[in-house]
Amino acid sequence: MPLANQGWKTCAGSDTPSTLPEKSRGYIQVFLDGGLNQQRMGICDAVAVAKILNATLVIPLLEINPVWQDSSTFTDIFDLDHFINALKDDISIVKELPDDFYWSTREYYATATRANRVKTAPTHASANWYIENVMPMLQIYGIAAIAPFSHRLAFDNMPKDIQRLRCKVNFQALVFVPHIRALGDALISRLKYLPSESESSANYLKDVTDSRSKQGNGKFVVLHLRFDKDMAAHSACDFGGGKAEKLALAKYRQVIWQGRVLNSQFTDEELRSQGRCPLTPEEIGLLLAALGFDNSTRLYLASHKVYGGEARISTLRSLFPLMEEKKSLASSEERTHIKGKASLLAALDYYVGMHSDIFISASPGNMHNAVVGHRTYLNLKTIRPNMALLGQLFLNKSLTWPEFQEAVFEGHKHRQGQLRLRKPKQSIYTYPVPDCM
Repeated sequence: MPLANQGWKTCAGSDTPSTLPEKSRGYIQVFLDGGLNQQRMGICDAVAVAKILNATLVIPLLEINPVWQDSSTFTDIFDLDHFINALKDDISIVKELPDDFYWSTREYYATATRANRVKTAPTHASANWYIENVMPMLQIYGIAAIAPFSHRLAFDNMPKDIQRLRCKVNFQALVFVPHIRALGDALISRLKYLPSESESSANYLKDVTDSRSKQGNGKFVVLHLRFDKDMAAHSACDFGGGKAEKLALAKYRQVIWQGRVLNSQFTDEELRSQGRCPLTPEEIGLLLAALGFDNSTRLYLASHKVYGGEARISTLRSLFPLMEEKKSLASSEERTHIKGKASLLAALDYYVGMHSDIFISASPGNMHNAVVGHRTYLNLKTIRPNMALLGQLFLNKSLTWPEFQEAVFEGHKHRQGQLRLRKPKQSIYTYPVPDCM
């Protein structure tokens, strides 16, 4: 069942008609690192900073992701014309710098210290910080390049119109390119019209009745499974792979983070009871089953690389035989434009996730935060796993299935999309109430 109306409506527009300044104070150029959703937040913040300074925004430059080695640009991911048109009454945006500023490139700032580069913007800087530190640069040089820029604008003590503008960018102006939307629509259609009868039954799951099968027709769940090697190693949790797995993950931690991982000081039991361990595919399967999903559930698996590969997913697949993913729903030819491009693959998962009846994420992270916030904005059902509760339940080896089921059901009654007001320092993009609604 969809979520009932909770009495909140979107208010991304300004209370007063937005007007562009008669003359721009100069150009704001930002360089954004991280994955798709971190860059997405950076784009929203860049628009806000341009508005604060009455400056013209140059379409943000996306850095090559060192983990995924993805060189996708803004125009590879987002619909540029829609972006500019949606914000035309709010700020001036240019696709590229005029000839007078031809020198302002990534390479220019990489080779030496430049007077017009803002390198020291504090994390969650205030609007006044930009007025006091960046405005003079615009007046002297006509351009200010800000890098790094991730998480460089505060969420608190911001003018209401700036907050609403950030919401407008995130929830209205940033739309994926047509080929992502078209492929996403094809996947959604195929998910909705999968065969309704499952061929096999699985442990813990009720046999599907004809009435239940018809009832669920056309509805599907998106499961965002973030269980890659980075996540597994950084968590410092034990995932049942024995001594070999422990050694392999410890070695990986040493190579990537020189062993400096905060969780390493805790035991596996302490980490699990605190909810610090990402859910494995097996655990997320048990959670879904306890919540009442069964082998008639149409499940779309949104993930990049699962640590342990197909062997790790096989249990989940046996519980949910109607589970699909990009490769099973779209041909190799249809996936030509997104192959090997982590940002485009993530964009496709995001799009399908926004059109699902239910979205559930196996562990917190940028994708989880972005989709949860967007679905909150549209009042869509989203299940947030109670990580601490589940950690404690999985540690209890004497629980019967009915006991586990009851504990899970009770622990998730109020974690299915109920609105939560943003607290100080929390992200407006994850908690859009009350700034955006």
